[in-house]
Amino acid sequence: MTEKSKFLLSEEDIPKTWYNIQADLGFDLPPLLHPETKEPTILPPPLFCAALNEQEFSKEREIEIPKPVRDIYRMYRPSPLIRARRLEKALDTPAHIYYKYEGGSPSGSHKPNTAIAQAFYAKEAGLKRLATETGAGQWGSALAFACKLLGLECKVFMVRVSYNQKPYRRVMMETWGAEVVESPNASTPMGAAFLEQDPDHPGSLGVAISEAVFTAGTNDDTNYALGSVLNHVLMHQTVIGLETQKQFEMADEYPDILIASIGGGSNFSGFVFPFMREKIVDGRDIRIIAVEPTASPSLTRGIYAFDYGDTAQAAPIAKMFTLGHTFIPAPIHAGGLRYHGMAPIVAALYDKGLIEATAESQLPVFKAAVQFAQTEGVIPAPETAHAVKVAIDEALKAKEEGVSKVIAFNFSGHGLLDLAAYDAYNQGSLEDYALPEESIKAAMAILPEVPTEYAAA
Repeated sequence: MTEKSKFLLSEEDIPKTWYNIQADLGFDLPPLLHPETKEPTILPPPLFCAALNEQEFSKEREIEIPKPVRDIYRMYRPSPLIRARRLEKALDTPAHIYYKYEGGSPSGSHKPNTAIAQAFYAKEAGLKRLATETGAGQWGSALAFACKLLGLECKVFMVRVSYNQKPYRRVMMETWGAEVVESPNASTPMGAAFLEQDPDHPGSLGVAISEAVFTAGTNDDTNYALGSVLNHVLMHQTVIGLETQKQFEMADEYPDILIASIGGGSNFSGFVFPFMREKIVDGRDIRIIAVEPTASPSLTRGIYAFDYGDTAQAAPIAKMFTLGHTFIPAPIHAGGLRYHGMAPIVAALYDKGLIEATAESQLPVFKAAVQFAQTEGVIPAPETAHAVKVAIDEALKAKEEGVSKVIAFNFSGHGLLDLAAYDAYNQGSLEDYALPEESIKAAMAILPEVPTEYAAA
């Protein structure tokens, strides 16, 4: 009998509700603070519609997925859970390696799970346009796709280094009707200021967020959309983990180790939060590992403090692991992981020791990605490759220890529009990046001062 490799759900198995981990944390998150008053605030009303503000602070365990959103999910969900048998054989490991393949969405990643939801609520609120930022282009392309389906305009500020590295991501967004500009951009006051300081400014997600927030805040018909970090964004992604739980029941196994790459926290949270509930509430023994780049290691080298979500200090202040809002990461190809901070919920879980974190550098990450591609056939996005690297490490560790572990990672997106990076790796010209301690210290030296009662939260 042939051993099963793919575990497939039907469209009827698409979750009908998102899972809200705030119901089960067992503690309250530190408040969001207004960027000017430093007092507790909801998300600024000019930026987000009421439905998303309500979801951001909700303590309800399950939030119903609107039928129009679920109907669009049917275009690419449920996604398969796949056992990487050829990789297991190549590694000669007793471990069972599974990956949840999110690369089958129209934009090629997990990002539409929240883009569709945010576009739906904006349309319901009578908005005309959404403005956003994007690093590698995964989030921007997902929002462009969602806006087109729901009849909204879309403006994307794309981090300059990725704008130049990944032209086909820009083409994808423009094909779906989005306006894409590089960030920093002279059309915004903060963009003009950054370019005046440095005409060759490489851009960062913090800078691009500032420009998108400015665009939304100065246009009544426009809202802002964020692809990670915020609680409602992470919640929308839990369709990934909820499906995965059903698929492990089909496989008659349960993961010992869950792994996902992490920048701001969206694909990581969507994959692990439903399992995190079982860890917190039911006491399940499961390791959960977040993998970040050494070029932007907010969890492993940042500090847990209140900081601005953007470089121009226009977004709310959140308590998170941060490298400082002025931090400009090196131009690694995993553009979606080049953010200075971490989702507040993820930061709190890490602070309490409920999850682990590790940082990996670019060359070993690409080496692992090539090994995966040569065994499993699928080319991972550079962001996804970070999870691949640690999954391989854990499988080899299981081999050394002579134990059989069930290892699962989130394959957050394919790398078919990242082939320039693979070409550089194959030709031996891909650079690795060390992170100078001084650059972190300088950026974190200007963290905002907040009232004492909140600083201690």
